[in-house]
Amino acid sequence: MSGTVLATARTRFDDGFSFDLHTHDFHLLSWSASATVTHHTSERDWLVPPTHALWMPAGVPHAIEVVSGGLGYGVILTGTTPWTEPTGVLVTPLIRELIVHLGTPGTAARDRAEQLLVTLLEPVPSTTFTLPVPDDPRLRTITDALVADPADDRDLAAWADHVAAGVRTLTRLFRAETGMTFAQWRTHARVRAALVLLARGTSVGATARAVGYRKPGAFAEAFRRVTGRAPSDLG
Repeated sequence: MSGTVLATARTRFDDGFSFDLHTHDFHLLSWSASATVTHHTSERDWLVPPTHALWMPAGVPHAIEVVSGGLGYGVILTGTTPWTEPTGVLVTPLIRELIVHLGTPGTAARDRAEQLLVTLLEPVPSTTFTLPVPDDPRLRTITDALVADPADDRDLAAWADHVAAGVRTLTRLFRAETGMTFAQWRTHARVRAALVLLARGTSVGATARAVGYRKPGAFAEAFRRVTGRAPSDLG
């Protein structure tokens, strides 16, 4: 990873703040110390909790929406990088401290801190907050409904009846357009919704019920499988 840090901005976000589709002529690393922010592109949504940051390459149209208000940081960079698509980054304690350090006016030894930060950035192999958006209108009917109500427990056969399509057709389309099975996509949608609730201070038990899990243990297992962490780490 290479690049040059031009500036680091520190911003206080309010609940519900949004910014319409726009582009930058620089790379942007977005991290929220205490806010939870959704980033939208034409192909995907990224829910970015405080445990992660999102690398947005120059020239990529994107919009943002603040789900839960708080303090956020934007690191502006230039240079050639291997990341040409929006990419999730795990925010380790050291990366967190470096971003906060660079976001403080009058910070000394900036060059060394900037170089170290750029060196430490590594992509998350499987971004836990990404939810692929399908193009097929039948799939969009299903995925939009599950985003609106992640606790909806209808199986694929029921959804096939709802959208007047065959189960085999939907199974193939889910794989082709999202890279996931229906069950995997729904689990990711539930975990994404859970991240929002946990960021707002909802208890783990109440969050589990809200996203469709009757047993907290089953929810914790699914959450850990997707994120690599326990929901209690965020709740």
